[in-house]
Amino acid sequence: MTGVPASAAGGSGAKPVRGGKLGTAAVNQASLWNIANLLTMLRLVLVPGFVLLLLHNGGYDPAWRSFAWAAFAVAMITDLFDGHLARTYNLVTDFGKIADPIADKAIMGAALVCLSYLGDLPWWVTGVILFREIGITLMRFWVIRHAVIPASRGGKMKTLAQGTAVGMYVLALTGPLATLRFWVMAVAVVLTVVTGLDYVRQAVVLRRKGLAAERAAAASAGSAGSAQGASESRDSAEAER
Repeated sequence: MTGVPASAAGGSGAKPVRGGKLGTAAVNQASLWNIANLLTMLRLVLVPGFVLLLLHNGGYDPAWRSFAWAAFAVAMITDLFDGHLARTYNLVTDFGKIADPIADKAIMGAALVCLSYLGDLPWWVTGVILFREIGITLMRFWVIRHAVIPASRGGKMKTLAQGTAVGMYVLALTGPLATLRFWVMAVAVVLTVVTGLDYVRQAVVLRRKGLAAERAAAASAGSAGSAQGASESRDSAEAER
């Protein structure tokens, strides 16, 4: 058994026409189950498992927190690979475009909220990071009709800093390492705010350019339509002579 339903193979059990091509819907259905999307799905599945591990036995058991860190680390690693695989091997799907950012925000948001709930991380840190992440995601949708905001080097550094800092807070660290994680989180918060402001600037600029291009295209189309109408009127007048 292949595990692929008949509808994904070109219909509900009907034999394909010799020499014919699969319909677009069938191809899209088959492309959903690619390695990039499977990694994204794995990251989504890891979210509730991570929360259960982190909060087990009141959330202060070093062993269970180590297990939670392992789940968080796997989620972060899959985040590095799924987008790269999708772009490299042309595995980009509508599902991946929607699910990937949701998975990213879900695992990071779950970790931050749980850590603040346990008293390990101030709530204002969680609020700043989540406000930035959700806000930028909504802003991407706001400008997506005009252009795509590219991932910046600062944004990648922010992601690395956040993942490292949160991972250190998930572990039950003491002594110098506990002090170190405070400073790593401070760097992550600074990068979160700075890159967030930069994304806002890019979004405003891209939207203005997009609206200007749309107005120019509409004006050009209107001029062309007027010229064509005038030409047709002249042709009609000459034909009546």
